[in-house]
Amino acid sequence: MLGSGRSSDQEGASRQVETRTPAPVYPTAHLFPVSVKGVAVQDGRVLLLENERNEWELPGGKLELREDPADCMVREIREEAGWEVTAGPLLDCWQYHIREGVDVVIVTYGCHVLSTNPPLVSHEHKQAGLFTLGEALELVMPDGYKRSVAGWFARLDVRSAAP
Repeated sequence: MLGSGRSSDQEGASRQVETRTPAPVYPTAHLFPVSVKGVAVQDGRVLLLENERNEWELPGGKLELREDPADCMVREIREEAGWEVTAGPLLDCWQYHIREGVDVVIVTYGCHVLSTNPPLVSHEHKQAGLFTLGEALELVMPDGYKRSVAGWFARLDVRSAAP
């Protein structure tokens, strides 16, 4: 019988025929590297680094397997700028579309700067700069970084205004 799930053999006996529904097809999952960045403010100025795309960015980098995100941020700022920092609060998490086929999940932390010396410039960046909040918001820099910088400055202002 057509469509019944049963068929007849030559002798007329009926037997069950297994019919399978094809497995659903799901789109390929997107995998994103995770980059952990820190908003490091020294004497009222935020540390920013200029990258190869002529954009300014927060110091930080790729999260390694089994690495704590806050520890990654501390390590990366030491490597990229020569600064010692401690991790503060998580500020933001967002997806950055760099170009077609290249996306990164960005995680930002506020951080407390222990260093008093000027930042160094690693081989990964063109230059380092220290900027006021107003100056930073005018730079060529992804909006997510600007949001994190403004958020950390706001928290620092509230803390410094407390008695």
